[in-house]
Amino acid sequence: MTKTIMVVDDEPDNITTVTSVLEANGYAVVSASNGDDCLEKLKTTKPELILMDIMMPGTPVRDVVKQITDIKIAYLSVVRTSEAEKEDLLGQANIVDFIQKPFDINELLAKVKELVG
Repeated sequence: MTKTIMVVDDEPDNITTVTSVLEANGYAVVSASNGDDCLEKLKTTKPELILMDIMMPGTPVRDVVKQITDIKIAYLSVVRTSEAEKEDLLGQANIVDFIQKPFDINELLAKVKELVG
């Protein structure tokens, strides 16, 4: 069965790159341009994993993720964070990883495979 991944990022290039990599490796991809768009799309689709940028316009990501309790979320961000900040960001039960941009494609695929199979 095909696993669905939602990619949430306000940079179209990032969505295109991640989508291409994931689809080429057998995943179905749904994209959203910000947290509000993500929440709207979650009304009609339930991905196995959400890859979400931390810094986006609209509702703060911290508030968006509080509304998503039953889907694994991995942050995908260029924001440099300390270990303490990462621990804070990873504090919610369904926040499962933090992937630093720019990422290595093989590392991204390995993380996704580890998280959803």
